[in-house]
Amino acid sequence: MRVSYATEATPGLVNEDHVVAGPGWAVVLDGATPRPGVDSGCAHGPGWLVRRLGGALAARLALEEARPLADLLAESIKSVAELHAGGCDLDNRDSPSATVAMLRWGSGAVEWLVLADSPVLLDLEDGGVRAVRDDRLEHLPSYTTEAVRAARNSPGGFWVASTRPEAAYEAVTGEAQGVRRAALLSDGAARLVERFGVLEWDGLLDLLDREGPHEVIRRTREAERGTRVDGRRGKRFDDATAVLVHLAETRDP
Repeated sequence: MRVSYATEATPGLVNEDHVVAGPGWAVVLDGATPRPGVDSGCAHGPGWLVRRLGGALAARLALEEARPLADLLAESIKSVAELHAGGCDLDNRDSPSATVAMLRWGSGAVEWLVLADSPVLLDLEDGGVRAVRDDRLEHLPSYTTEAVRAARNSPGGFWVASTRPEAAYEAVTGEAQGVRRAALLSDGAARLVERFGVLEWDGLLDLLDREGPHEVIRRTREAERGTRVDGRRGKRFDDATAVLVHLAETRDP
């Protein structure tokens, strides 16, 4: 087993992505940048949240190898919520939040959990590359500030890791046998496929393997700089994190 990763902030800003990994598991968290003028009701930002949530998940993944990933995430969200200062409004839907991509492997199946738009890629021995995505954010009827706020962590909307532990049980979860390689991506590192369309998922995984996570981010920055800013397509640059996991040898002898 071999794990490699790269993470890079939006140029000129602080990185709100976070990576934790250990023997048999890896996690990518992508903190949601607050919209201008929105009051989160909280003294903390997304960077504070992802660092503490990453630490809480790492402690549980290291010690509780058999428990469902959703349980570990729910408990981690609860424990981090308890760290907020008394003046933080934990009922505010604009409280700091993050996406979650988790992978766990061992002698048996590879397990995954995906909450919001940070995909996991799986290279299966008998089925090519599978992208595990939570695409509910892509199907909202409206993207005004109020519409997104109403849809966050609500039935029929989309779910993120914030202050509500039950969000963990809304994640996309599953397991598979025969996984050779896997990747965990923040949405900023998935842009070569999802936004720019210059690669398919199998091509992105091969690029990660062949030239490394840093090259994926370099090419993403190159594509971002060459793209005209369009308010309909979201922000021009984004924090980018890519993790590659080798579970079995894939090269020809």
